[in-house]
Amino acid sequence: MSDARQYGELGTQLVMESRRSTQTDTLIKYNDSLVLSIIREQRDLEKAIDAIAVEGRGPPPALLIIQTAINRNKRCLLAYHSHRLDRLRDMYWAVGGALPHILSNQDIRSKLSPHEVDYLRQYNSFVMEFRSEFSHELDITASITNPPKDLYVLVRVIRDCGKIETEMGTIDFQKGQRFMVRRADIEHLIVQGYLEEA
Repeated sequence: MSDARQYGELGTQLVMESRRSTQTDTLIKYNDSLVLSIIREQRDLEKAIDAIAVEGRGPPPALLIIQTAINRNKRCLLAYHSHRLDRLRDMYWAVGGALPHILSNQDIRSKLSPHEVDYLRQYNSFVMEFRSEFSHELDITASITNPPKDLYVLVRVIRDCGKIETEMGTIDFQKGQRFMVRRADIEHLIVQGYLEEA
């Protein structure tokens, strides 16, 4: 570990990256190299504590400084990962719980670590399992910020989405067509960008 750098400086960089992500309202690429550097610094600090503890004297002031640096690095790592998971959950709900819509977007996918992709898949499976218990009464993936005004809505197809089973039967949504359908049947397609209200 370089003596020119202060303890916790890398953790501060990680927190600043999270702050930039929040201020620009974007998801910044996962910084694997910085996270690994902080973990390496943690190991070096733990070795320094072991070396001090072996001397057998009372706890020197250096021990307190090193322990504080270790705790700060842990908090910075937890804050960074917590921020990213919050952003991923927000993205998931913004598209109405459509995981393939997120993972098929190469711009978003390139910014995720493999562990975050696994997290999203597991989160999606938990949501789907929870949703299946009462899917006939309530759609938890529907938007709650804008409550529906009407039961039926006139929609225009923006992108082909194939045949969809609705309460009125099967409808083949092809680009350019318009339909009057029950909002609850197609709300997820509006959120995902396949349909738009006419």
